[in-house]
Amino acid sequence: MERTTLFADVILPLPVPGLFTYRVPFEMNDTIAQWKRVVVQFGKKKIYTAVVINIHEVPPKNYTVKYILSILDQSPVMNAIQYRFWQWIAGYYMCEPGEVMNVAIPSALKLASESRLILNPDFTGSYDSLKEHEYLVAEALDIQKKLTISEVENIAGRVRIIPLIKTLIEKGVILIEEELQERYKPKVETFIRITEAFKDEPRLKEVYDQLEKKAFKQLEVLMKFIQISGFGSKNQKEVKLSEIAKHIPNSNAPVNALVTKGIFETYKQTTSRLDDFGSSSLPGDITLNDDQQKALNEIQASFVANKTALLHGVTSSGKTEIYIKLISEAVEKGNQVLYLLPEIALTTQIINRLRKYFGNTVGVYHSKYNENERVEIWNNVLENQTQKIKFQIILGPRSALFLPYSNLGLVIVDEEHDYSYKQYDPAPRYNARDGAVYLAGLHNANVLLGSATPSVESYFNAKSGKYSLVELHTRFGDLQMPEILVADIKTETRQKTMKSHFSSFLIDFMNEALKSNEQVILFQNRRGFSLRLECDTCNWMPECKNCDVTLIYHKHNNQLKCHYCGYSRRVPEKCDSCGSTHLQMKGFGTEKVEDELAILYPDARIRRMDLDSTRSKHAYQSIISDFEERRIDILVGTQMVTKGLDFDNVSLVGILNADNMISFPDFRSYERSYQLMAQVSGRAGRKNKRGRVIIQAYNPYHSVIRDVTEHNYLSMYQSQILERRNFKYPPFYRLISLSLKHKDARLLNEAARELAILLRDRLQNRVLGPEYPLISRIKNLYIKNILVKLEKNESLKDQKQVILETISRFKGDGRYKGIRVVVDVDPV
Repeated sequence: MERTTLFADVILPLPVPGLFTYRVPFEMNDTIAQWKRVVVQFGKKKIYTAVVINIHEVPPKNYTVKYILSILDQSPVMNAIQYRFWQWIAGYYMCEPGEVMNVAIPSALKLASESRLILNPDFTGSYDSLKEHEYLVAEALDIQKKLTISEVENIAGRVRIIPLIKTLIEKGVILIEEELQERYKPKVETFIRITEAFKDEPRLKEVYDQLEKKAFKQLEVLMKFIQISGFGSKNQKEVKLSEIAKHIPNSNAPVNALVTKGIFETYKQTTSRLDDFGSSSLPGDITLNDDQQKALNEIQASFVANKTALLHGVTSSGKTEIYIKLISEAVEKGNQVLYLLPEIALTTQIINRLRKYFGNTVGVYHSKYNENERVEIWNNVLENQTQKIKFQIILGPRSALFLPYSNLGLVIVDEEHDYSYKQYDPAPRYNARDGAVYLAGLHNANVLLGSATPSVESYFNAKSGKYSLVELHTRFGDLQMPEILVADIKTETRQKTMKSHFSSFLIDFMNEALKSNEQVILFQNRRGFSLRLECDTCNWMPECKNCDVTLIYHKHNNQLKCHYCGYSRRVPEKCDSCGSTHLQMKGFGTEKVEDELAILYPDARIRRMDLDSTRSKHAYQSIISDFEERRIDILVGTQMVTKGLDFDNVSLVGILNADNMISFPDFRSYERSYQLMAQVSGRAGRKNKRGRVIIQAYNPYHSVIRDVTEHNYLSMYQSQILERRNFKYPPFYRLISLSLKHKDARLLNEAARELAILLRDRLQNRVLGPEYPLISRIKNLYIKNILVKLEKNESLKDQKQVILETISRFKGDGRYKGIRVVVDVDPV
């Protein structure tokens, strides 16, 4: 019987255009399938994991096709809708599909080598049957255990080494190390149970009596097992050995003794790494007030005509309860729900609220989970998995967008305005909010964007009819909006009433709050201790050797550190320029605020929440739960504390430096400043009393501060929309930023000029620049930016194609081959 010659088009996790065709060995014809991972050779020595996109019988022309080395999966790891989403991301954000794959798939599902080879432990044949070069490799692996492909090449003395490796894999002599060690491993745990012989009551009573006299520790273990398992009841459950050890220290010996006596037996079982939760309430238990019910009815009605709705609800208006009602409807229909949040910190609180109603159907997916946990969630979301916990609701930041959904019914984007939804590096530089709207469209799902301070673009889309608009203007329980007061720190500095970085105004209200056993949140959008060190004599400042920035002082390790490349140095004892010892700390970050609060309030319990203090997996959860349970009096933080957190006992919020945010040179700075200040203000006075917010500013009469104090989002929106129409910014124009990078500043300048000229030939006055950005060198690469402004009514696809063709033509010039061009669509 003639065998069919098959070919597979695969996608590789590399920034290279298009798909690559490989020959399927005859012995793999029955197991190859779309969306499975395969191991392939790419280049002379590299081995990668690829995903099969198409299988066909058409051989490629003009080149000799390579063979697939092995198939890694028994069943597909993704689906067709996912791939369509990848294609859209790649097309819209002007990157390659392989770059999307690299971000989308958990690293535990990817191999990328400089691979190491090892002997196959299951090989039972003889080395005598191997050819000369094969024998040399097998013998070397017998001695050295692991070899890289380069080392194998040297040993065998051959340039074309991959065919030799392929033959050894086919003969079962060797394995690629990752196939054994880097792939996802299920978690196996040891369980214990009472043997059949002792399950009846009389025999068990005999055991009690014997153990009570001679082996009390064994009796204690047995009693604990019966208690945990519910032995003899209808709801009897399995008991892990680790559960016994948790309750009874040094329980291994008594357990082993009970096993030896035949009372217990142990067995192993695959378990989930993900926590097991039960629901304690039903969504029907939530009672909405009249405003919430009206908003819910409007959202449900709007989904009939328009699949995307914007919920503009003031802080503490009860948006989450509306989300839970909508999630419940989707789950009852058997659909999956994606609940996106901008920060991992927010998942800690929201997950507890959702699990209260939905129990084990809620899964969390984010970067603080280890590789195996992420693969377990990935597999759980896949339709073909038969796991005990089936996730219908996925909660997570932007990376949760790429899970293999098959039946998405609802997507919620909470705090939709937040620019943490935008991916900066590496490519794809996508915005998860916009990606969520497109993904929902592929599944014909509803989308709800929620925020107390919507982005100007989303509110414009809602006002112009692209989205439906639903608004909630009152806080839940008729709570008043917080009272917002402004402290003029220019006047207080002149009058010498400032205590360090705190105005007398703020100090008085902090004293009052702490005296009443209420909690305080202080917001400073800079981490570290001091923003710079400066010489009083010559104004020299220590700078990063790799970037054009000053170093920030971190007190906890007494070092100056660059937040862009990680370079650090010890604090100098004298000025590097003039030798003066008069060095002053200038500016302040969260670390300094925490330090000075400890001096002002020695009895207060103070904690800090910023990137430095929340690097570990459970750090967010620890800080948030401590604050919820009132084990923290004052919480100091960066923008992490501004986002959707709900605390009962916060009566005062302090914004320590409003001017820094407002004066940032960016067309969105007023919008962002309003959002940050309004959001952090919303943390005050929740649940039982009106809160108070103190904004410290050198210019207390600024229009943005006035809008915040008056809770007037519409005023901010109208002023911004007018400016953006006049100066050709979103939402009226689309922006595409091109950043050119190179270590040679002269060559970069020349290249940036040349690319700008080429672009202007095609796009005329739509091209601005090139210009140096605010920070002109990062990680020893100089940067120049070109900005392209495109009209909304122009064909975006055609214009992007023009830009890509121009970049390709530019790179065709040999002088500029080393110039890196980074394309960012819709930069924020």
